[in-house]
Amino acid sequence: MHPLTPDKKELDPIETASRDEIEALQFHRMKRSLKHAFNHSPFYRNRFIEHDVHPEDLKSLADIAKFPFTTKQDLRDTYPFGMFAVPQSKLVRIHGSSGTTGKPTVVGYTQADIDHWADLVARSIRAAGGRPGDMVHVAYGYGLFTGGLGAHYGAERLGCTVVPISGGMTERQVTLINDFRPRIIMVTPSYMLSILDEFRRQGLDPRQSSLEIGIFGAEPWTNAMRREIEDAFDMHAVDIYGLSEIMGPGVAMECVETKDGLHIWEDHFYPEIIDPATGAVLPDGETGELVITTLTKEGLPMVRYRTRDLTRLLPGTARSMRRIDKITGRSDDMIILRGVNVFPTQIEEQILKCKGLAPHFQIELTRSGRLDSMTVHVECAPEMADEAARAHSARELAHHIKSVVGVSTRIEVKDPGAIARSEGKARRVVDNRPKT
Repeated sequence: MHPLTPDKKELDPIETASRDEIEALQFHRMKRSLKHAFNHSPFYRNRFIEHDVHPEDLKSLADIAKFPFTTKQDLRDTYPFGMFAVPQSKLVRIHGSSGTTGKPTVVGYTQADIDHWADLVARSIRAAGGRPGDMVHVAYGYGLFTGGLGAHYGAERLGCTVVPISGGMTERQVTLINDFRPRIIMVTPSYMLSILDEFRRQGLDPRQSSLEIGIFGAEPWTNAMRREIEDAFDMHAVDIYGLSEIMGPGVAMECVETKDGLHIWEDHFYPEIIDPATGAVLPDGETGELVITTLTKEGLPMVRYRTRDLTRLLPGTARSMRRIDKITGRSDDMIILRGVNVFPTQIEEQILKCKGLAPHFQIELTRSGRLDSMTVHVECAPEMADEAARAHSARELAHHIKSVVGVSTRIEVKDPGAIARSEGKARRVVDNRPKT
């Protein structure tokens, strides 16, 4: 078995560089990236002029705060290619969001962008404990979604053998895991729970599988969920972070030797934390919205992109680069219920405290008159299917949510398998309140 902690000589030199060296590289690359955006993206040229800023105004890294934010709406307003900084003939690949809530966001990559992406995902897999020669089972979706191909190219760049199964066909996923015996799986945490269910349905012990490392991303998940998966599979579960607007998976990665937050690959991305309401930059250690400026992107440079992900910046540990804490939720996924801010991850944490419940759930929001209500639909554990056990679990969960989160909720405990499974990102919230 490979050692999980890499030898120093395996690391990229920048991973152990001093803060001064990292910040000097960031400043050099930020100046170049701002000039590239201004000179080659009509969108950014106009935006900078509107806000009376110029790339030459950057005299220090902190000066990035002078520049305007970029949002997902900007990508939608310029659909499909209006924000690109290279001609379409220079692009080798296009990805995009599903567009389920409006026009899709479209991103483009030059060959240099693809090479950087592969390098960073390879670095991320190595930080998770992966090594050349490992077999990697990629169950992220392939296609316009960045997860599958991002993981695929990175694993190949590291020198791994890739099983490109994509999402879905859960029974076949388990068959191939048992037959091919991969060491690593890359998948969303919610779909990993579906794979766990299938192991158990087939009467297989997941702890006897070949999987030693799970690299999970594309949706927020809790440390309680990490423990659930690690105990079930006798494996290491680590977090990978990314978003298509910035690159895809591999923007930040948790190191398996510490599992204490995700190191942002600061040689390619400059992070800030802002107050979501005011836009003011917050000091390291304070929780707010993550904002990222790309430092090396050619096809679609991003200046101060508002990710809507809520976290905080922390000092480096296993690597010199700063960490982001586990994403607690998204500012646009926050539920405000009778004046209380609620995130789906908070509900997940309380469910995992209840022995009689499975970690599959969905939150439904409704309104009666002027009063908003929340119902948590959750599955019972297979061994706790009788009505008395369900009622006890419902009372226990309602108590935990009221005590910890501060809201009263209705709990519906359903049969195993009753909550719709997702092959990609889980849909945690269904808002049935009338639109006003």
